[in-house]
Amino acid sequence: MKYIGLDLGSRTLGISLSDNTGLIASTYKTIRHNEEYDLLIDEVKKIATEVNAAGIVLGFPKNMNNTIGPKGELSLKFKEMLEKVVSIPIYLQDERLTTKSATDMLIMGNVSRKDRKKVVDSVAATIILQSFLDKKGKEDERK
Repeated sequence: MKYIGLDLGSRTLGISLSDNTGLIASTYKTIRHNEEYDLLIDEVKKIATEVNAAGIVLGFPKNMNNTIGPKGELSLKFKEMLEKVVSIPIYLQDERLTTKSATDMLIMGNVSRKDRKKVVDSVAATIILQSFLDKKGKEDERK
């Protein structure tokens, strides 16, 4: 079961994919956008069809006090838009501090600042997706 992970930013959409077993997430690509969400929706739908995805995992940015701010509202709206065009489940995954974690990982890997900007969102999407897959795996074990 293949899953797609998404990290929706103000200028980019980071995308990750799981392996066919649904156990391991890896980076896929980053799409730059100018708030052209319809084009992003079309691209995600295309990818979901190409990889025969079982579900989409969308990062859900919450404030540290667990409230939903403007970025969280944008993710909810993006989820609603996706639900109109795909027939697979869309899951929200708490993404607090994923971009910071992704940046820290890239710094530790000696990736230059210029190159980090190109990939940080797809790495964040990978962290979001891997968190979901790990949680799902633990839930499946309990069954």
